[in-house]
Amino acid sequence: MNWISDNNILIVGLGLMGGSYAKGLKRLGYKVEAIDTKESSIEYAINNGLIDNGYAYPDENAIRKADAIIFALYPGIIKEWIEKYQHLFKYGVRITDVTGVKSCIVYDIQKMLRDDIEFVPSHPMAGREVYGVENADDAMFRGANFIVAPTDKNTKEGIEWCKSLGKVLGFRKISVLTPEEHDDMIGFVSQLTHVIAVSLMTCSDNTHLVDYTGDSFRDLTRIASINEEMWSELFHMNKDALLKHMDDFIGEMSEFRDLLAADDIEGMKDKMRLSTKRHSYFIKK
Repeated sequence: MNWISDNNILIVGLGLMGGSYAKGLKRLGYKVEAIDTKESSIEYAINNGLIDNGYAYPDENAIRKADAIIFALYPGIIKEWIEKYQHLFKYGVRITDVTGVKSCIVYDIQKMLRDDIEFVPSHPMAGREVYGVENADDAMFRGANFIVAPTDKNTKEGIEWCKSLGKVLGFRKISVLTPEEHDDMIGFVSQLTHVIAVSLMTCSDNTHLVDYTGDSFRDLTRIASINEEMWSELFHMNKDALLKHMDDFIGEMSEFRDLLAADDIEGMKDKMRLSTKRHSYFIKK
């Protein structure tokens, strides 16, 4: 199946990311339906033109007619949902996800699936510091990165199908990593950065900081307003990779502290020059 406008797309989970997928795909002319346990989310999405139809329960007809299913659920729930309802999936349907961890769910899902169903894991590297379908905005995909994380159970056609989803939604660069490579990478560029932001906000109880704060502190702590249910689950499910990167970061902080304590100005300058050089790769041309 290619991403053509007469496809019936079902999105399961209508929060920020599921809603943003829905908004982008609907805007491009796709037929989009959604399932979410919150009736208010369904009503909002219908009233604001994000979806054609929605259900606050697993509607059998919506599941049976879907040509593609996108899961925007917490990782632990995805496995349960697929195991319970895959008997309703259309023959040959392809499914993908938006989940921030892979190794701990991908292999289990692929093992339990019917032989005619292909699950191609993917992860949009985009987000906002707010959540809920009310904040859905597919504009955050444009210029962002998109990761496909297949296993040896995936077909070449399935991988290309998933990559084409990223292209349709406007992602700038599409990369292919193994689930393990994905989890190691995400532990550093996403999960560690959230840990740092949370730690910055919890290491001082000075309620007047807001009166003195500049842009640097605001930029560093933008992601500190965090969905504790989702992120604690993501951290725990990627525990080994995240702990490794936390240890590396703590070691680097300790090394910088020692340079400062020893009045090693040149040593600190070397760190700053290296930082500037590495950061240059992230500056969008």
